[in-house]
Parts: sequence; C-alpha cells; structure tokens
Amino acid sequence: MTFLEEIQRRRTFGIISHPDAGKTTLTEKLLLFGGAIKEAGAVKNNKIKKGATSDFMEIERQRGISVATSVLAFIYKDKKINILDTPGHKDFAEDTFRTLTAVDSVIVVIDVAKGVETQTEKLVEVCRMRKIPIIVFINKMDREGKDAFDLLDEVEQKLGLRVTPLSFPIGMGYDFQGIYNIWEKKINIYSADNKQTVSKGVEFDDINNPELDKIIGHQAAETLREELELVTEVYPAFNQQEYLDGDLQPVLFGSALNNFGVKELLDCFVDIAPTPQPKMSDSRMVDSKEEKMTAFVFKIHANMDPKHRDRLAFLKIVSGTFKRNANYLHVRNNKKMKFSSPNTFFAEKKQIVDESFPGDIVGLHDTGNFKIGDTLTEGELLNYKGIPAFSPEHFRYVNNADPLKSKQLHKGLDQLMDEGVAQLFTLDLNGRKVIGTVGALQYEVIQYRLEHEYGAKCSYENINIHKACWVQCDDESSEEFKEFKRVKQRYLAKDKRNQLVFLADSAFTIQMTQSKYPSVKLHFTSEYE
Repeated sequence: MTFLEEIQRRRTFGIISHPDAGKTTLTEKLLLFGGAIKEAGAVKNNKIKKGATSDFMEIERQRGISVATSVLAFIYKDKKINILDTPGHKDFAEDTFRTLTAVDSVIVVIDVAKGVETQTEKLVEVCRMRKIPIIVFINKMDREGKDAFDLLDEVEQKLGLRVTPLSFPIGMGYDFQGIYNIWEKKINIYSADNKQTVSKGVEFDDINNPELDKIIGHQAAETLREELELVTEVYPAFNQQEYLDGDLQPVLFGSALNNFGVKELLDCFVDIAPTPQPKMSDSRMVDSKEEKMTAFVFKIHANMDPKHRDRLAFLKIVSGTFKRNANYLHVRNNKKMKFSSPNTFFAEKKQIVDESFPGDIVGLHDTGNFKIGDTLTEGELLNYKGIPAFSPEHFRYVNNADPLKSKQLHKGLDQLMDEGVAQLFTLDLNGRKVIGTVGALQYEVIQYRLEHEYGAKCSYENINIHKACWVQCDDESSEEFKEFKRVKQRYLAKDKRNQLVFLADSAFTIQMTQSKYPSVKLHFTSEYE
C-alpha cells in the first residue's frame, strides 16, 4: 500500500461527553463492531489490567471513572480507526483538552434524559475554537428522556452548533421502536434482546410506502412521516464540506448499551470523517502528505509500571512515516534520538510497530526526555503549537513535609508537572510554590505519587485565588506596565515556562485590573495568539 493510501485509510477521533453519558460503553461497542474484541466489557476490564497497572490506575479502580485517556485502534471496512477515549470527569478535563489537539474529529455523546451538561459545553467550545468536525450521538434512546426536537434545539442553543439529523428515533423509552436512518434511507427495528448482536436494517426509499405501517404500526408511521417532513423543513441538508469545516454537525440517535444505532454511527463516520489533517506549527502549516516525518507529544503517562519507573510519551504523527530505529531530532533539546520499541495500541494489546503513518498514535518509552508539546522531526526546526494550559480552578500552597527529602520533592513535582497532572506557579515575592489543578482529586493523586514514586512527602495550605491569568503586554517598558507590576506584586508569579501569571483573588479584581490597565491583557490559557 502506498504512503498516500495509508493516509487515506486513517481516521483518528476522540469521544467526549459528561461522565455517565455512555462514552466508555460506546467505545466498547465500536471495538465490538470493529471485531477488535469478542464481547463488550473487555475494554473496561483491560483498562485496569493493561500491562502492569500504574499507581494512578488504583484511583480508577476505587472510583470507577476513567482518569487517563485510553488509546485504542482497530480496522473496520479496511479503514484504520484510532479512538481516544477521554476521561469525562471534570477533575481530569485538562487531559481531555490536550487530547483534542491530537484528533481530527470528535464524537460528542449526549444522554437523552440529561441533555447537554456543563462539562460537554466546555469541551465542545474547545472543538469549535479549533474548528474540529463534530458528530453528535444521542445515547440511551431506550430510556425515557427528552423529546428529539427539544434535544436538537438544546444542542443548537447550549453548544452553539448548527445541527442536521442523519437518523431519527421512532418513539422513545417504553415506546421506542427503532430508528429511521436518513443517511442510508433504512429503518432499523429495535429489539432489547440484541445486546451482543446487530439488527439488520430494512431498506425504505419511500417512507410513504404502506409497508412501513405494517412494520411499526399506523400511528407510529404517521408520526414518523410528520417528523421527517419537519426535519427537512427546519434543518439544513447534510453537506460534507460544511461538516469538515466545522460549520455543520450531524446528529445520530441510538443506544450504545443495546448495540443500537452504533453500526450506523460507525458506517456514517467512516464515510464522512476527515482523514489526517494538516497542522499549524510555529513557522508554517504542515501537510499530512509531506514525506518528511513530524510528530508531537500530547500526553505523557509516567510510571506505567512502578517497578521500572517507565514513562510512556504518546506521539501523534502529523506527516511522513515514523520508522523504528530511525534517527529523529528532538527540537526542544536539539538532539538526535532513536526508538527501538515504539508501541501501538491495538484494542487492549500493546505491540511494537515498525512504521506508523500520519494520524497514528505511537507510545514511546521515555526516560524523562519529553515534555507535553515536544516536537520530533527529521531535522527541520519547527514546533507544534496549540497545546495550551488552561487556568486551574483550585489552588494550594505546597509545603515540604520532610526537609531531608527536598531534592526528591523538587524532582517529583518537576516530573509530574511535565506530565501535565497539574500546574506549578512560583510567587515572585517570596518564591513559594503554588499548585493549581482543574479538580480537587488531583491533589490526592499528586500526594500519593510523590510519596510512592519519589519518596517525598508534601502538605498543602489553602490560598485565596480565583483564577490564574497569563499576562501579556506589548510594551513592557511602559509606565502602565511598571505600575501594574508594582501594585499587583504580591499576586504575580511565574509558570513552568517562565511566563508571567497574575493570580487574581476574584472575578471583580480581574475586571478592575483590566479597566485600570487597558494595555495589560489577561488570558485564561497559556497560549494566546
């Protein structure tokens, strides 16, 4: 197979949603259809058993939530599909945000009863900002929930999307009879017995065909005809280019737990989803079809096996072919490196791979050389941007609880921050360290890992901070900027990249600061173009 054919057959996407919307179940069922696993449920078990369990995964076991992004791949209809199943829990949203830099499209899962939830709004906003193509999957149709049109309105209003249904439910909950697949002009009849099998679709080119009344009953058939007429009047026709540009979002309905609507989702996805896309670097746009290899690290998972202290850096290939044992330039360190055992993740197994193509995710064993956002090339000096740090929601001073272990604490904090578990700010005034996290659960994770992996102990102390704002001023020699630094001195800190950060104690302070010092811009992410 030629290099261009390899690119054409790849689809890399992330699945995002609020916790409990059915994301991991959907991932399992996609693998089931792809033939990568024999029965559903295997992913959940192997997410915990995968190789040696990292200490971190102990928390997954105790709490029954996904903490880290899983990378899974399978072949379906001769397409190589890479899925990144992300954590839904808001305490680990930062991992999800970073994962979104490595995908070419996303599937957003929405619970039919709960509708659009806050976590989903945040994640979709990031996708819209980056113009990532989105498919919406409305799940759990076999349960009582909101009306289909109300849900579509909610998705449009709360998520700011322009939707077009590609399938439509026939009834819901107890009355749920199946789905009319607008995309393929088929009807799929629902049966709760087929959790492990797939129902065959009945082709219907013309929904006015009286056969429809025989299959689903006269009343349901009439309702479906009226609803489909309304769909064609109210919603725009599907246009693949608009979808790829991020301007139109197809919606499909189904029940992942009962295998219903999942095959339709997968078939539609394989047809319309984008192949590996070009990506902007700090110097130019890099096309996936270029022959020279470029890739970037979007995630680091430390201590996958605590006995060996191994770290795995997840690499997304952007262009060219990544070959085992070839020399590549680590741009930030300016040194050549080669990798003898790059891993690919095939369903629940890890295996060594000789070559990988654009769109693929490769795991590299790392002894501490990589940080999130690092770029590998064949020699060209370029860096991929767009892996921002978001303003944390929780802040605490970190204190050394064992003065004899300050070196270990320093090293541990340094490595955990490289991995992106949390963010570290050093106050300008007295050099005290402040850890900022997206959720309170991370403080437990940091404390546990510092002790078990680095032999260091830390304690926390509360600090009143509302938001971390990255400071930008075009003229740093201006009187206004000097006054800002003098007046706000006790609130200023540096992040790990030595960028200036303003730790504001309230939303009111941010508002007042912006009106008093108009030339000083405050940003809630660390990358501002």
